[in-house]
Formats: sequence, structure tokens, C-alpha cells
Amino acid sequence: MAITTLDPITALIVIDLQKGIVAYPTAHPAAEVVTHAGALAEAFRRHRLPVILVNVSGGAPGRTERPRNLDDLPADWAELVPELGRQPQDHVVTKHTWGAFTGTGLDTYLKAQGVTQIVLAGIATSIGVESTARQAHELGYHVTLAVDAMTDMSAEAHANSIARIFPRLGEIGSTGEIIDLLGTHG
Repeated sequence: MAITTLDPITALIVIDLQKGIVAYPTAHPAAEVVTHAGALAEAFRRHRLPVILVNVSGGAPGRTERPRNLDDLPADWAELVPELGRQPQDHVVTKHTWGAFTGTGLDTYLKAQGVTQIVLAGIATSIGVESTARQAHELGYHVTLAVDAMTDMSAEAHANSIARIFPRLGEIGSTGEIIDLLGTHG
């Protein structure tokens, strides 16, 4: 379903737009994703709505078939990209799993702010963004996905999330549509 409305207290959650992640090869240019996410962050700040910047610094401990080596990462791998224009009032969450809610206190923070809806952006669509969208939906938040402000390492995984998963979790919109809706209530 295309985006219809934004609740009065909607938060922007930007997933893993950090130096190490944006350096990976992606299905869509990471620079465009970062530009769109930056525009969303600026608009949310202008409307005095919460901006949550999420980075990942580790992984869940379970065994997987795909090995991952997080020990040899550059020192600045988890640093948020400067194009997001991080501000003192932004809430920063460091996660150690795919989803931004697990073990981070994000749900408690959002509830304390009176947030009832979230807008999601970031990399990777089928991993961090989708996991966070699933968790948010399960926690009762209205979920909006800024599809031009996200990408994946796999075009097929990105397309699957957008076509098959996201319509079951929330509404889909572009950066421009979301910013336009922000302007209709304040």
C-alpha cells in the first residue's frame, strides 16, 4: 500500500549508513541512498521529530553457514557517514543483531517520545531494514518504508523485500512523498 499518512509523532530510523557498510557494492548507488536518508533526517529535524541513527558493531552469536569475520574491520567501520548531518538531539543506537530493537532499548526510547509510527531507511533492505520493520510491526508501530532511501547488496533480495514483505508490514513511499506528508501536519 502506498503511504497515506504520518502520525503526529513519527520517528525516522536510519539503518547502518556507516562507513563500512556504504563501502560495500550495492544494487543501487549507496551515495543516492545516503542523499535521500540525509534529506529525510533534515526534514524530520526541521519538524522536531525524532531521528534515530543506527549502526551495527557486531553480530548475533549463533552459528551460520556464511562465515563472517568482524575482527579485521577498519577502526572507522561503524562510524556513521557524515552526510547524515548527525545532530546532538539525534538518538544513536548501536546494534549487534540485524534488527535495531533487539537488546538496544530502542522501543523504550520511542515509547518515551510518544512515537506511534516509524519511517525506515538504510542498508541492507533485506537484512537490517527488513528485520527492524518486522520488529516494529510486531511491537505495534505503524511502519513506513522509504524505498528510494534504501538498497541491498543483492538486487533480487531488495526487490523481494519491497514487493513481497514490506506490503505486509506497512506502507511504502518515496523520500519526496514522506517529506511532503511531514509538511501537512506542522
